Amino acid sequence: MKTLLQLQKDEITSSLLYEMLAKRSKDEHNKRIFVRLAAQEKHHYNFLIKHTKRETLPSQFLLFIYGVFAAILGNTFVLKMMERSEGDALVNYAPYTHIEGIEAIMKEEEAHENQLFDMLNEKRLNYMGSVVLGLNDALVELTGALAGFTLALQSSQLIALTGSITGVAAALSMASSEYLSRKSDGETTGEAIQASTYTGTAYLVTVVILILPFLLLSNVYISLILTVLAAMFIIAGFNFYYSVVKEESFKRRFLEMAIISFTVALISFGIGFVLNKFLGQ
Repeated sequence: MKTLLQLQKDEITSSLLYEMLAKRSKDEHNKRIFVRLAAQEKHHYNFLIKHTKRETLPSQFLLFIYGVFAAILGNTFVLKMMERSEGDALVNYAPYTHIEGIEAIMKEEEAHENQLFDMLNEKRLNYMGSVVLGLNDALVELTGALAGFTLALQSSQLIALTGSITGVAAALSMASSEYLSRKSDGETTGEAIQASTYTGTAYLVTVVILILPFLLLSNVYISLILTVLAAMFIIAGFNFYYSVVKEESFKRRFLEMAIISFTVALISFGIGFVLNKFLGQ
């Protein structure tokens, strides 16, 4: 009974979440999908009530968290996260297959991904490559540059100033290159501008985060350590998002991106050491 009540709670929570996403969605295609999902989950909830003889309240915490994630990271991310939890629901439903109608619910839950998620149209996913380009270049270039500046300049203010100039110039350069690249591939001006905006914005946000320790602290080495840790968190956060929406291996992508970024930073740190030793004070 406890398990059935929890499943019932999950179903009504999912139904309300889909209703919320339907109201927020500006895409009529997506709106219809969310309405369909909400109705299906509500049907599961009502089916379970017939057996538990009790109503359950939705999880307000999950509704809040998923609502925030949807606003920041997009609907597809939230739906993929929910699909992962529904995999556990299939395991929990398994002991009750003797109840007539449970197997039909299990089949519907299992079919969500194949039948519905591929139908979702989310604009930001079309520009995932642009975000990857902006993030990856900012992490590799700026982490390396800041590591080199740390030993070469030995001043938080100078490092922050030089890093800011370098970062903004590189962001504008990357955005321009992405625009020209998209245009040469035959995309419309509007599509090219959107892609370049995603690239430039991803780059600038990364620049601000990486430079922030040097603006707040006077010790350049502690600032560099915090910058490296910030870069690691950015890499982990983005690759977790990417692995969820694209259903790829988080570990492989994280290690690949981290190794490249920190190898460049280490090399740049060594170059800064050499320059400071022979050309510095």
